[in-house]
Amino acid sequence: MTTTAARETETTTGPATTAEAARGRISARVRILLWLLLVMAVALAAVAATTRSILLRDVDHRVNRLLAQETGEFAHFEDRGVDPGTGRPFTDPARLLRVFLERQYADPDEELIGLVGRPGATPAQLTQPREIDVKRPLHEDSDARRRIFESPRSTGTLHRASGEIRWAKVTVARHDGEAEAAFVVAFHPGREQAGADEVFRILLAISGVALLMTTGIGWVVAGRILKPVRLVRTAAAQLTEQDLTRRIPVRGRDDIAALTETFNAMLDRLERAFAAQREFVDDAGHELRTPITIVRGHLELMGDDPAERDETLRLVTDELDRMSRIVEDLLLLAKAERPDFVRPEPVQLAELTADVFVKARTLGDRRWELVETADREVRLDPQRITQAMVQLAQNAVQHTTPGQPIRIGSRSTGRGVELYVADSGPGVDPEDAEVIFERFRRGTARRGARTTGAGLGLAIVRAIAEGHRGRVRLHGTEGGGATFVLVMEEERP
Repeated sequence: MTTTAARETETTTGPATTAEAARGRISARVRILLWLLLVMAVALAAVAATTRSILLRDVDHRVNRLLAQETGEFAHFEDRGVDPGTGRPFTDPARLLRVFLERQYADPDEELIGLVGRPGATPAQLTQPREIDVKRPLHEDSDARRRIFESPRSTGTLHRASGEIRWAKVTVARHDGEAEAAFVVAFHPGREQAGADEVFRILLAISGVALLMTTGIGWVVAGRILKPVRLVRTAAAQLTEQDLTRRIPVRGRDDIAALTETFNAMLDRLERAFAAQREFVDDAGHELRTPITIVRGHLELMGDDPAERDETLRLVTDELDRMSRIVEDLLLLAKAERPDFVRPEPVQLAELTADVFVKARTLGDRRWELVETADREVRLDPQRITQAMVQLAQNAVQHTTPGQPIRIGSRSTGRGVELYVADSGPGVDPEDAEVIFERFRRGTARRGARTTGAGLGLAIVRAIAEGHRGRVRLHGTEGGGATFVLVMEEERP
């Protein structure tokens, strides 16, 4: 009782545990979508960041060109310019700066400033009379002007809380090594940098919308692609030993369709295997029941007379031998479903036919004839083919009388080979030709023949032929009798 209860508990909780484990897993559809979104998010973020970097680099290049252009123009004016009031070169730095600034027009974010003064003190400035739309321009920031004026460098960047300034200067006059006047070009890149940041934010927004659309489209597409996989899983979950007939419809010619075909082929093999198993059990039970009953009956009725005991033992032994042959034949038919039932190898067909002929001659006193042989090499299982041909020869012996001819031969065809055994017996009725190769079936025209078989010989012959991807054919023999032909397409390496 404990063992049975444990088995019932295991059977009951097993599928539930499997279902709970399945619910705890992330589905392939979700994993595909997550990986797709991750890859797309990284790609879109990289595109947005790269675009922002390119725009900021363009701003830097433009600012550098503008600073170089303005300082170059001032240096040229300083070298070759003349005072319009005197017509002579400038001698006063302040006058030089004032005249140059009056002739210039600055860009919207650009300031042109002239600085005159002494180090340590806030320099006086000369500026153009215009307003600039920045938070705190340079001409209003005395500390910034002083730091630029005292800097030993000719260009640089000034970081302030109110905004960044890119600047360049040209020193006009020096006294004791210190600058007394300088021309300064200041550019406020905040507006253009803000434009690059705005483009970056727009790209991020577009990327977000694209990810949302990708999520919806990817969910639908992944569902359509994985639908056959879900059908395979559902079909596998619903399969039982009693119902192996479910198949999944194959649509398309992609990998999923190939998976579906493979799964359906596996179901076909399982169905054949279970059918063979059930057929084996049914056939064994049906055929073994009679000899077991005979053995039991004789043993129960066996008396003390020695002669009667010997006869009973002979009958029992004969029935047990017949049971053994039936079991061996049934096992052989069950093995016919295995992929290694037939093991082809290169064989000389003429030599194989001659060997079969020699072995068949020992089966009975008949007029054996080796009619023809095909002189070619084919890939066959020589042991299985010999077994099938000997079985056909034995069948011919059982349905002929001593001295009657039995012909054996082989021949080549356009796509393979044929091996045959032709007898001169009573033949096979047309209605029997449809069922004679089934298990435990015998032809009605031959019931009077002396035979001890169980009706499995021709079924074994058919299984061997089908194992070679061929078939067995039956037709009448000229002059009377039956001809059994193994038709096999050649299997090339």
